[in-house]
Amino acid sequence: MALDQELVDAAIAQAAARFPAGNGGAAALRLADGQILTSVCLETPNEAVNLCHETGAICEAYRRKATVAASVCVSREAPDAPFLILTPCGVCQERLATWGPDVVAAVPAPGDATRWQAKTLRELQPHYWRNIFL
Repeated sequence: MALDQELVDAAIAQAAARFPAGNGGAAALRLADGQILTSVCLETPNEAVNLCHETGAICEAYRRKATVAASVCVSREAPDAPFLILTPCGVCQERLATWGPDVVAAVPAPGDATRWQAKTLRELQPHYWRNIFL
């Protein structure tokens, strides 16, 4: 499966390694060949130019001409807080749509954001603007 606990654990491990104290998060992408790419957000003094956790891995997949199959993003408020699953924001959904509507994204389970469910971009955006051209 493109989205599984191994992918979620890769994002959590990246977040814990990069942000051992305080809040933090990370993303993990699974490529069609099974490889996993991870990345973290870019936070700058000018918040208008910050980048989402997924952006680095998305750019790396694109650079490699690799196909993205799945994505997960996690975040926590403090080192002793649990990691929560974050649905990709609209911008990251647009970025992931480069690989089509069947890319799978982790979304929080109803009532428990520490658990995940898998949804395709098609399910997340049934009225996606590009559908009329696909």
